[in-house]
Amino acid sequence: MIEQDRWRHMASAPKDGSRILVTIHPSEQGAAEVDLAYWSHSDRFGAEGWRASDSSPGRIIEYAEPELKCWMPMPSANLSRSSMPTPWEGEDVEELDGSGI
Repeated sequence: MIEQDRWRHMASAPKDGSRILVTIHPSEQGAAEVDLAYWSHSDRFGAEGWRASDSSPGRIIEYAEPELKCWMPMPSANLSRSSMPTPWEGEDVEELDGSGI
């Protein structure tokens, strides 16, 4: 697995507006999913926080911190890859980057 293609703790996600892949925790609305998101500073359309990349003014999809399990940088273009990676399905978030010690 290439270093870029691994899930990481949300605490290390970039908050510079760059787009990243995120795993959304499963809920009563459905199974875990992968979405394209970015950190947005507060503006006239919404508060500071994680937004879905396909949000538009007046129709903003915001994610609360607890909704997001982990993140991954955007993969490089690869013509043999036809879909998003599968969501992280590990039991413990600590598995993502090791023990954290």
